[in-house]
Amino acid sequence: MRKLGVVLIAIWTSWVFSDTALAGKRVALVIGNSAYKNVNRLKNPASDATAVAAMFKRAGFDSVDSKLDLGVTDMRRALREFGNRTRDADVAVIYYAGHGIELDGSNYLIPIDATLETDTDVLDETFALDRVLVAAEPAKQLRLVILDACRDNPFAKTMKRTLGSRAIGRGLAKVEPSSPNTMIAFAAKAGSTASDGDGKNSPFATAIVDHLAKPGLDLRKAFGFVRDDVLKATNNTQEPFVYGSLGGNDVPLVPATAMPTVSAPVDQDATMRRDYEFALQISSKPVWDAFIEKYPAGFFTALAKAHRDKLAAEVARVEATNKAKAAEEEKTRLAIEGAKAAEQAKAAEQAKAAERARVAAELAKKAEDAKVVEAERAKTAAMTKAAETKAAEEAKAAAEKKARDDKLAALAPTDTQPDQRTLTDTPRLLQAELRRVGCHTGSIDSNWNGVAQKSLDLFNKSAGMKLDVKVASVDALDAVKSKTERVCPLICEHGFKADGEQCTKITCRSGYEISDDNTCEKIEVKKPTAKREEPRAKRGSERAQAISEPSARPHASGQYVCNTGGCRPVAQGCHLGEVSPPGNSRVKITGEVCN
Repeated sequence: MRKLGVVLIAIWTSWVFSDTALAGKRVALVIGNSAYKNVNRLKNPASDATAVAAMFKRAGFDSVDSKLDLGVTDMRRALREFGNRTRDADVAVIYYAGHGIELDGSNYLIPIDATLETDTDVLDETFALDRVLVAAEPAKQLRLVILDACRDNPFAKTMKRTLGSRAIGRGLAKVEPSSPNTMIAFAAKAGSTASDGDGKNSPFATAIVDHLAKPGLDLRKAFGFVRDDVLKATNNTQEPFVYGSLGGNDVPLVPATAMPTVSAPVDQDATMRRDYEFALQISSKPVWDAFIEKYPAGFFTALAKAHRDKLAAEVARVEATNKAKAAEEEKTRLAIEGAKAAEQAKAAEQAKAAERARVAAELAKKAEDAKVVEAERAKTAAMTKAAETKAAEEAKAAAEKKARDDKLAALAPTDTQPDQRTLTDTPRLLQAELRRVGCHTGSIDSNWNGVAQKSLDLFNKSAGMKLDVKVASVDALDAVKSKTERVCPLICEHGFKADGEQCTKITCRSGYEISDDNTCEKIEVKKPTAKREEPRAKRGSERAQAISEPSARPHASGQYVCNTGGCRPVAQGCHLGEVSPPGNSRVKITGEVCN
């Protein structure tokens, strides 16, 4: 029977631990440098590296080396050892969080003990990005380097320049990998810096953990999701960037079969659940020990420990029962054989102690049984709640999709009335939109008249477009709708100026008046000139002549000029003609021209 148990354990162990062999060998090196000795400590790299390393382990990587706060010697050793591990690997990934620097177009990673007093120290105290790529070079299928090192670098501010022509850039410089199937991801595109954010992890590291290890997701698409998340988290101030190229096939970091998607939060790994159910069928201490060794943390790990403790309690109970039975038998034997009273008393005491131990073992066994029952109950409740949550989310998503589909269906014109919008609604809608952008001041109705056509022509001139003004088309409506601000300039009458979306009266200080060009100019006071006294009879004849002859002064022409404030007669000495709005000499409109 014992041999059979050993065989079952061997079969189960080989079956449980054989899944990772189905995928190519994947190795990862994770470095987080926070505790810099010669500049201020960085807040997030250590926690970012810890989160990324945990992600790679959950993704089933064969080897994950997590290194924190490396000096130059330790960093050199880590790269050398990782290079040895990539020789038989299919996928090699290096993640670095910390300070980096760009010098003369090349990128360097900075250990925590660097001083960088001069620009030439960069060559001695840091690691070129090319050296990092060499460590990943032997991998057969994919080489991925992720650099969360685009922070604002304090070394660059204090570093002495030995050559005035030597350039030290902001952030990292653009790279072009020379090896095929190599990708280099920056937390921020070349020449810009990245944010550490306000949380425990930087926005870039958070997005990496969320998307990079999704089973079956192509790397290029995963980094696209990372870019979107970081832009949203930083209000479009930080844009991650990826350099390099891959082939036409999808290249997921985690195969689709490596981490199946499951529904319940307590069921994060279907393989773990399957192994737990198989171990439950055998339910022996060696099997539970093997399960806990493979899965050191997780919901099913807690259940496995409860079952193992239950078995241990049962063994202790059996041993205590046997000891109590043996003690009682010894007591009876001594009584029968007529042993001395002291020996019988000692045997009786041992029997009582053994009985107490048996009772305690029974109670411990019952307590462990209760723990297992409670753990199973919690598991069932959690899985039920997770299933209900998923069902509610699916119902919500279905309702939102139906609402979007209904909205699109309502917006789409029907086949029976394809031209109804163009014939009835479009002229009115187009005039309303032209008024919104400041190009239409007339009334709004369903007629596409000359005033509306002139308004669309003014829009064309102001927006630099060539829409057909003779018809109110859907294309014209969409073009005007696309403008979010005023397009046509606000034209104000004489004595008023444009102030935002309205005309305000121009006020001149004392002694000044508004000129023809709407500016304030000083009033010239003409001194009276002495005139020679003419004969009273001559002055009387001139007055009579002025009364009898028509006046030679010009009168209003009968023309009117209109603007946003209304219409008024054309001023004396002026006429209608083409003028340009203030600040836009390319546009011509009909207005008042005064000589």
